[in-house]
Parts: sequence; C-alpha cells; structure tokens
Amino acid sequence: MLRTLFALFLSGLFTLAGASTPQPPAVVGNAWLVADMSSGQILASEKADERFEPASLTKLMTAYLVFTALHEKKLSLEQQARVSERAWKAPGSRMFIEPGKPVTVEQLIKGMEVQSGNDACIALAEAVAGSQDVFVQMMNREARRLGMNNTHFMNPTGLPDPQHYSTAHDIYLLATAIIRDFPAEYAKYYSQKEFTYNNITQRNRNRLLWLDPSVDGVKTGHTEAAGFCLVASAKHGPRRLISVLLGAASEQMRAEESLKLLNWGYQFFDSVKLYDKGQTVKSLQVWKGAASEVKVGFDRAIMVSVPKGDADKLKADLLAQQPLVAPVAQGQRVGVLRLTLNGKPVGEYALLALEPVGVAGMLGRAWDTLRLWMK
Repeated sequence: MLRTLFALFLSGLFTLAGASTPQPPAVVGNAWLVADMSSGQILASEKADERFEPASLTKLMTAYLVFTALHEKKLSLEQQARVSERAWKAPGSRMFIEPGKPVTVEQLIKGMEVQSGNDACIALAEAVAGSQDVFVQMMNREARRLGMNNTHFMNPTGLPDPQHYSTAHDIYLLATAIIRDFPAEYAKYYSQKEFTYNNITQRNRNRLLWLDPSVDGVKTGHTEAAGFCLVASAKHGPRRLISVLLGAASEQMRAEESLKLLNWGYQFFDSVKLYDKGQTVKSLQVWKGAASEVKVGFDRAIMVSVPKGDADKLKADLLAQQPLVAPVAQGQRVGVLRLTLNGKPVGEYALLALEPVGVAGMLGRAWDTLRLWMK
C-alpha cells in the first residue's frame, strides 16, 4: 500500500529564464503534435488521437519489422532479395526493382526510406514474412505491443484502404520506437538525401533535411485522401524533438508547418534533468530485513520538459510503499514519483529499489513484527 508521502520541492534546483509560455502555433493540417523525446512529453497537439489515413508513414512500421529481423539475424544487409511480380507491379512511388535483377536487402531499405518505394516495401515484407499478408499480421501485432491503440494496417506501403488508419499520437510512438530501438539504422538511413538504383536517382522528399541542419529524419507520406504528411525529428545537443503533421495541403506546407512546430518547441521549452539513472533519491525504511533501509531511485534518467522560466514551479511528490517488508529485490517497484507544474500533472515515474535487501534473522523478524503490531 502506498501511504507515505514525501514532498520534494524542486525550487532552486534549476535556473531557467524566459518569457511565459505562449499559445501553441497555428498549424494548418488535419492533425498534429510536437513532443520532446528526451522527456516523453507532448508539448502541444491537435486531434492527435483522431484516426486518419497515414499514407507512407506506414513505412515506419515496415522498417521497424525489417530492422528487427536484421537484429535477430533472420535477414542480412548483403542478402539478395527475390522480387516478386506483386512487388514489381506495385502502384505509386517506386524504386524500380525488377524480377531477376539483383537487389540486396540494404538497397531495398534505402529504396523504402529515401525513395519511399512501394515495390521495395513489398519485397522486404515478403523477405521477412514470406508473404505480404503474414507481414501485415506482424505489423498489427507490433502496433499493439507499442501501444498504438488507434492504428490498423492493411498493407506495408500505406496505399489507401478503408481499414488502414492511424493517428498522430500513434505515429509519434512508432517514430520514437525506431529512434530508441534502432539508433544506428536511424542515423544511417533516415538522413540520406538521395539514392540511385537501376540508374535512376531520386531525392528524399523530406525537405527539412535541406532546410535545417538539426533535422535528421524521419518520413513523408502522401495520398489524395491523406494529404501531405510528415514526421520530422530535430536534435539540438542531447535534446530531440519530434513533430507529426497529417493532412497538409502541399509538400511545401508540410515542411513549413513541421518546421514551425519544431522551432516553437525549442524556443519556448527546456528539458530539465531531475535525477540521473541510479541516483539515490531517498532511503526508505525496510521491515524484517537484513538492512534497516534501502536506497531508492530510477532505472533511467528522469527528464521533464517545462516552459522556459517555469522550472522553479515544479513540485515532486514521492509516494512510497509502507510498510516495506523484506525481502526487497533490486529493481522492485517501491513507490512512485508524481510531478506537477502549477498544480497540473506533468508525469508519473516508478520508484525502484537500487539494491537488494535480504530477510533478517529470526530474532530481527520477531522484533519488527512486534514493532509493526504496536505501530
């Protein structure tokens, strides 16, 4: 039972200056959001949980499964891939693969990411799962695992289908998962500006790769029904922001509106580190244990995004489990840290035991049993 509350006021820990937080920018599009990946917080959004056609943003999930297969040694980059007639005849954007013409898995990845080739996606899906239909089942299973609860895929390309949909929030979760789980692949493929295959050179449709040197990905999408879509990510030092824009009116507008979101996030927010990974936040009393206390903290750095100038208004409430009875395992959840800013919830983080505590001897256990009874 969580019943002991420690109020930890963070005033004075951080000195940030700046203007009061403005209203989010006016963004032209069906749905959008901008988030700070370092803290995991969404800074602003509109219709982020409303379902829309994701177009080629679908290819983020295709890539996630391909990268997984590579890490599990089910594929290799040098492996020659078979090009089926279905892949060869894929409608829409293409990298122009042909049956019987050599193409490697890595070339297909570049064709998928840089050229947004639907033919490359189908060939990769068949290489991973044997068929496109089985691959789609894998896509939907992975979406559920990642918490993409308003997403359903019908193909690996993003071609229109009434049952093929996602949301700005779900696409953000997917983009975050790629950057977090496959950082080397993300750095290698998503910032590549052009790719040549079959003597045809095509440029990456993400205009921000040319407009802002801090932007290093991630993916564009477009169909007549979906409009122009873009997931973009920019990195300033250790801090990374991600924007998702669905349904812009033109290629130029999706670039301009996405850049507007990223610039707004960097201009008006700061990411503040509260605790390091493994840092002792507090020592909690342990009953019936070989030690009377256990050090507690977090298994990752705790970051929080705050409007510039508002860091001294953060408040952290540590709600600890009491009575905490041995044995206590290292990594065991023993409480929760709740963060608020100006009285509004910011985030909640599991508080973990940083060390194990074994059971006391018979006499120690008997004495603590008596003390608990008297308490």
